Amino acid sequence: MSTLGALLTELCDDAALFPPGNAPLDRALPAHAAHRVADHAGLVGTFVFPAPRIPELLEALGQRPFGGDLTLSLTVPGGPSAVVPAMESLRDVDGVTVAALEIAVPAGESPAGVLVALDLIAAEYPGVALFVEVPRDERRAEILQGLVGSRYAAKFRTGGVVAEAYPDERELADALSTVVRTKVPFKATAGLHHAVRNTDPHTGFEQHGFLNVLAAVDAVLDGADTAAVAAVLADRDGAGLAARLRDLSPARIEELRNSFRSFGTCSIAEPLADLVEVGLAPSTMSPITEGSLA
Repeated sequence: MSTLGALLTELCDDAALFPPGNAPLDRALPAHAAHRVADHAGLVGTFVFPAPRIPELLEALGQRPFGGDLTLSLTVPGGPSAVVPAMESLRDVDGVTVAALEIAVPAGESPAGVLVALDLIAAEYPGVALFVEVPRDERRAEILQGLVGSRYAAKFRTGGVVAEAYPDERELADALSTVVRTKVPFKATAGLHHAVRNTDPHTGFEQHGFLNVLAAVDAVLDGADTAAVAAVLADRDGAGLAARLRDLSPARIEELRNSFRSFGTCSIAEPLADLVEVGLAPSTMSPITEGSLA
């Protein structure tokens, strides 16, 4: 993606099916196909799909074949025990590839048990990236420690449909500092609706910005302490954040993106519009809506 550069390549996983977008599958699939051939195609990563809805996907593909190959990041809310049944149901589906699994840690499941289960899953599916959705409870520290030195990555929730789903700056700064310093890759999901820290005008929720998260990772790589990283996450100066990221060296961009792999967004148009506004994407990249793509 020469027009956007390595900083933004496959940064946005297409989570159109998830709240608050909740796009119908028969619109989300052709919209994703259109994004993959648009001038902003390089921004778009995998199509995020919930494992419990696999029967619906199989029916949709049977009735209206997807235009080209479909690469999935499969979310598994049922935890490690639900992975094999989900993967087996997709084994012989032509044109569908599971590139990543985003595995939840159900309540009551021990960190040690999760890590043992991950080893079994990794052995069964060696070419699939494994992300562990790290819970926001007393198990977090032990799970993150267990990921250090492994081939597994972390997944952090950065928002949701209620205010309590949004970690504050300090909590997110602590999580980011932990994984970046221990070289555990991560992805984010939910809440990163815009590039820059903002207050949602409809809900009043305080929302993190994805440029803030990129800049926060850069700050950790620079040796910033948790308070300084939290300050970056709180920064509402979009032009300043864009300038900081624009000035990064190719080596630092590679290091940063090796850490922060992607984030799931229910809209590709909204992040693109924000990137155009702060000058990190060409103004010729018109942020057309998902509705017009479908």
